[in-house]
Amino acid sequence: MTTAAQETGVGPMLRGWREQRRISQLELALRAGSSSRHISFVETGRSRPSEEMVLRLAEHLDVPVRERNALLLAAGYAPHYAQTPLDDPSMSALREGMERLLRAYDPYPALMVDGTYTVVAANRGMGMLLDGVAPHLLAPPVNAMRLTLHPEGLAPRIRNLPEWRGHLLEQMERQIALLRSDALRELYEEVAAHPVPPAHSRPADAQQPGDAAPRLGDAAAHPTFPFALPLRIEHRGTVLSFVSTIATFNTPMDVTVSELAIETFLPADPETAKYLQSFMP
Repeated sequence: MTTAAQETGVGPMLRGWREQRRISQLELALRAGSSSRHISFVETGRSRPSEEMVLRLAEHLDVPVRERNALLLAAGYAPHYAQTPLDDPSMSALREGMERLLRAYDPYPALMVDGTYTVVAANRGMGMLLDGVAPHLLAPPVNAMRLTLHPEGLAPRIRNLPEWRGHLLEQMERQIALLRSDALRELYEEVAAHPVPPAHSRPADAQQPGDAAPRLGDAAAHPTFPFALPLRIEHRGTVLSFVSTIATFNTPMDVTVSELAIETFLPADPETAKYLQSFMP
């Protein structure tokens, strides 16, 4: 967030979101059915926006649900969105639905995380990839970023670690820009500090003298993936290749639900798909 967005008061906070979205006062006013003069008065504190106006502006600025509550509080209103724990009885249908979805994706890996990448649920395909991970990284609460980038986690087995690490850190940076979360920033600083092992210092596709012959999923066997950056990870001597997708809930009305994400790993080649199907029929 910009410095202005960190100031107290709903006006500076709204101005910060508008500037981050690179939207002019006039454009925001047209979207929200208001006037640029009124938007200016709100941002400078000369006018107190109604609760409806705060929510309308937040919607057109694509403000995350948690931060919409913060805007309402700054304007002197009660939070509009609940934050219900996942273990609450009212969330049972959601939990059961997500667990069915993850099971249906087997044997391909899939997991669900919250806003700080804590693993909420995972399927058997995901568990298969965790062979050899240090036990302390698997003790609850398990964190997906820590699990992936820690030297005792998956990192030593990721064949294109520099590229995949860069992708994950950029993803976290985008989240930090949206959510003023100290926990998320601390996690970023922790995992970004892990060194890249020397074995990964050369490009993932570079074949060196003495290297083993390419196996299924190896970069030499599949030099390019034009549609997405793959995750190349070794499992029991075989290198598997995946591309990942992330799904979130549409129009969430609860802070907890708004921050849930399901990540699925799709085989990037027929050999990886065949291996998973034979390994976990």
